[in-house]
Amino acid sequence: MTKTVFDLIVVGGGPGGYVAAIRGAQLGMSVALVERAELGGICLNWGCIPTKALLHSATVLRACREAAHYGVTGAGDARPDLAAMVARSRNVAGRLGQGVAHLMKKNGVTVFAASAKLAGSGKLALDTGATLSAKHIILATGARARDLPALPVGERIWAYRQALAPAEIPKSLLVVGAGAIGAEFASFYRAVGSDVTLIDMTPDILPQEDAEISQLARKAFEKQGIRVLTQCAVTASSPTATGVKVTLEQQGKKTDLEIDRVIVAAGIVGNVEHLGLEKTRVKVEKTHIVTDAQCRTGEPGVYAIGDVAGAPWLAHKASHEAVLCVEAIAGLPTHAIDPLRIPACTYSYPQVASIGMTEARAREHAKQTGGEIRVGKFTFAGNGKAIAMGEDQGLVKTVFDAKSGELLGAHIIHPEASELITGYGVAASLEATEEDLMHTVFAHPTLSETLHESVLSAFGRALHA
Repeated sequence: MTKTVFDLIVVGGGPGGYVAAIRGAQLGMSVALVERAELGGICLNWGCIPTKALLHSATVLRACREAAHYGVTGAGDARPDLAAMVARSRNVAGRLGQGVAHLMKKNGVTVFAASAKLAGSGKLALDTGATLSAKHIILATGARARDLPALPVGERIWAYRQALAPAEIPKSLLVVGAGAIGAEFASFYRAVGSDVTLIDMTPDILPQEDAEISQLARKAFEKQGIRVLTQCAVTASSPTATGVKVTLEQQGKKTDLEIDRVIVAAGIVGNVEHLGLEKTRVKVEKTHIVTDAQCRTGEPGVYAIGDVAGAPWLAHKASHEAVLCVEAIAGLPTHAIDPLRIPACTYSYPQVASIGMTEARAREHAKQTGGEIRVGKFTFAGNGKAIAMGEDQGLVKTVFDAKSGELLGAHIIHPEASELITGYGVAASLEATEEDLMHTVFAHPTLSETLHESVLSAFGRALHA
C-alpha cells in the first residue's frame, strides 16, 4: 500500500522542489514529491540545461570557424548539424533527469507523477484520485513563458520548447524580448546561420543589467550581425506562405517585417492556477505567491519557493530558497536571502554576469543616504590569459561604497563571465571589503586577475590599465 501521510510534501520537481525534498530527507523527514511532468522541471528539461548545451555547440562551431587564427588548419569550413546539436541537447537533459530520479530514490523520497491541489487541513488532492497529507507543504510549481496576444504560439511562432528542438534552421528569425532568454536564443541562432532580429520594449537589451554593460553587449551582438531594435514592440502578426508577417511599432512608427520564424521570450508568469489557492489565505500578486523571509505564505503550513514566489527568476535562487525553507521548518537557524547577493548570468556570446547594484542604482542609493561610491573598470585587453585565448574583448566593473569599502555591485561582460562572477559572490557573502580584495593573491595568468584589477582601479591603484 502506498504511503499517503508525510512530514513534508513538495509540489513541483524543479531545482527548487527536488532540492527541498532532498534537504528534508537529509534532516530525517518523511518526504513526498509531486511532479506532473519531468523531474528537474523546466530548468533541467526545457530551460537552463538544454539551452547551455546548444550554446556550447555554437561555441565549438565558432572555435572551428576561427581555428586558423590559432594556427589550426582544416576546420575553417565547419558547418552546423542541427539535428545532432538538438539530439545532444536532449540527451544532456535526459541524463540529468535520470540523475534527479536517482537522487529521489537514494534519499527515500516518494515521488508521485500527478498534479496536486490544496484540499485544506494539510491535505493535497492528486488528479490520480489519491489524497496526501502533511504538516508542511511547499509549493514549487515554477513559472511559464508569458503569452503575447499579438503572437500566438504555433508552428511558426515559437516559445522556448519549439525553439529548443527545431526541425531546421530558419533563414530569418525575430526574437521578441531581449532579456537573458532572448539574448541566448539570438546568439545561438545567429551562430548557426540565421539572420536574427532582436527586439525589446525597453531602451536597451538586457535591461536588468548595468547600462554600460548592456550597451557593450548590444555592440557585440550587432558586430556579429544581429539586428537590434529597442523601444520596439510587435502589435500584430499573420501567417504567410512561408513564415510570418509582423507589424513592429518603434517610437510611434509602424513597419511590417516578413520573417521565417518568431521566438517569444517576453518574460514569465507564475504557475498559480489549479492549486486550490482560492480557498486559502495564500496571497497572489502579479501571478506570484507572496511569502515572508522564510518562504511562508499566509496559509499556516504552506510555503512557496522559486519562480512561483517571484523574482529573481533564477534556478540557483530557487535551490537556495529550498534549503532555507526546509531548514526553517526543521527549526534550524536561517538567514534571509539578500537579492543583492544572488548572481545573474546570461549565456549569450559574449556572456554577461552581475551581482548587486548597477552603477546607476548605487549612485541613487548614495544620493539618498548622503554617501559616495567608487567605480572601478578593467578591460580584458589588458589581461594576458584573455589575449592568449583570443578573447580579449570585455569589461569588469566594480562598484564600492567609498567610506566602508563594501562591494555594492560587480558586472562582467566576457565569454567566461558566468564562471568569473562567483568570485565576487563569495566576497559579497563574506562581507569582504576593498582592502580584503586588494590583498587577495590572484593566480597568474588567469582571467580572474581582471577581478583584482577592477577593484584596484576603483581606488586608483590599477597596475595594468
